[in-house]
Amino acid sequence: MTTTLAHLYLKSELPMTVTSTPDPHLLAFHQRLPGYAPTPLVRAPHLAAALGVREAWVKNEANRLGLPAYKILGASWAVYRELETRYGPFTPWTTLSDLAAQLTPHLPLTLVTATDGNHGRAVARTARWLGLAAHILVPDDMVAARIQAIEAEGARADVIPGTYDEAVAAAARLADERHLVISDTAWDGYTRVPGWVVEGYSTIFQEIDQQLADLGAQEPDVVAAQMGVGSLAMAVVTHYRAPGRETRVVGVEPTHAACVLRSLQAGALTEVPGPHASIMAGLNCGNTSPLAWPSLQGGLSASVAISDAQAETAMRLLAMDGVVSGESGAAGAGGLLALVSSEGAGCARTRLGLTPDSTVLVISTEGATDPDAYARIVNGADLA
Repeated sequence: MTTTLAHLYLKSELPMTVTSTPDPHLLAFHQRLPGYAPTPLVRAPHLAAALGVREAWVKNEANRLGLPAYKILGASWAVYRELETRYGPFTPWTTLSDLAAQLTPHLPLTLVTATDGNHGRAVARTARWLGLAAHILVPDDMVAARIQAIEAEGARADVIPGTYDEAVAAAARLADERHLVISDTAWDGYTRVPGWVVEGYSTIFQEIDQQLADLGAQEPDVVAAQMGVGSLAMAVVTHYRAPGRETRVVGVEPTHAACVLRSLQAGALTEVPGPHASIMAGLNCGNTSPLAWPSLQGGLSASVAISDAQAETAMRLLAMDGVVSGESGAAGAGGLLALVSSEGAGCARTRLGLTPDSTVLVISTEGATDPDAYARIVNGADLA
């Protein structure tokens, strides 16, 4: 399937340089969470061959702190910083039990968020670790497996009629002194927590830098980043457009929820109304986070929207390289594959400096969060 020029945006000038340093305590915080270990950085020769490049790497987030997605990094850090801002400063602590004990005088507290799946489960897991309640709002098209996974964390999960964006609005209305909204998207007057979510993701890239250094491998020339509201892509831009780095960043979205792409084409934030029915459930967002927008507008080298079929092709290709990647998780790889097969492939390669000697990186942001769908797509089977 060919990606048309309507589904592709190529930046005409060089992307901006970003000067930002993550909190020096961030990695140490994540290292104190139960089961912390760097996720694997996997060589992907089949993906490299399909892209026509020398090397492809996949950061495999299929098992991050016992959850099947990267979102726990942002959720846990944002919860910690928000609690510390409201009730701290905390005295030195070693375990989460030590931290939870310091919150006891402030109970009851409930963490609230809207989710397409992974972020909500991550907030629920963080709440469980700290002895807090969790109330997670989900759009009405979420598959049962993802709702059940949230409820298995001990959270209350309520289905909101409508889209993810309507669930976000419903969550915002619940905020009060006992209900802390932990959203990964921003809105007018609400940017502090989403900023910490983005910062939390930087642990991924600190790990990648160390892993590549340990292997004696070069930094990537091109990195693909999935885009829902744009928080992960903002984290990618912040890291890879830092001074001294020349890595190009490609943003990837579902065709029918391409709010960043449409905004880039329009030159201003542009809503893509729902319903958003892509199998890339974690990316079914109609509005770009206004916090992320300046970084995306200035720091992306390209943006591409892909179909469900293109995501499925990427899932199968990553499986050949030993990576179990869910529908949203494979979108980054799907976007690069779409670029090299698009109507503007030659121009895209030139703008990105993509040659047979290039190295690319994709972040597989989730494992098989819908196991039945994964088996059907990759194996042609059904686990039910």
